[in-house]
Amino acid sequence: VQLQASGGGSVQAGGSLRLSCLASGRTYGYYAMGWSRQTPGEEREFVAAINWRGDRRYYADSVKGRFTISRDNAGNTVYLEMNSLKPEDTAVYYCAVSPTDSRWYVPTSLGESDYWGQGTQVTVSS
Repeated sequence: VQLQASGGGSVQAGGSLRLSCLASGRTYGYYAMGWSRQTPGEEREFVAAINWRGDRRYYADSVKGRFTISRDNAGNTVYLEMNSLKPEDTAVYYCAVSPTDSRWYVPTSLGESDYWGQGTQVTVSS
C-alpha cells in the first residue's frame, strides 16, 4: 500500500487546513485509516482514525472538537479537516492504513497501523 498525503501549508492561529491522503496499491478488503503527527524531538502522536464504514472515529484529546476525519472509499482517500488551528498543531502529519477483517474497527494507537505515508508539513503561526 502506498499513501500520498497532501494539503499541508502555513496558516495563522485560528485558521483552517484540509489534509488529504490517497491510498493506492493493495487496497482491497477492509481497512481503517488514520493520521498522526510529529514535531522534531517529540514522540509521534496518533491524532485521529476512522473505520472502514466511516461511522466510527477516534480523536486524541488534543484535537477533539477541532479536527474532523472523514473518508471516501470510492476514491481510497482519507481527509483531516483541521479548524481553530493552534501553534502547537505545528508538525509533520502522516496518514496510515490499518488492514482489518472488521468494517467497525477503528485504531486508537500508532501500533495498530501497518502502512504509513510520507508526511505533509503543517505550520501554524501565532
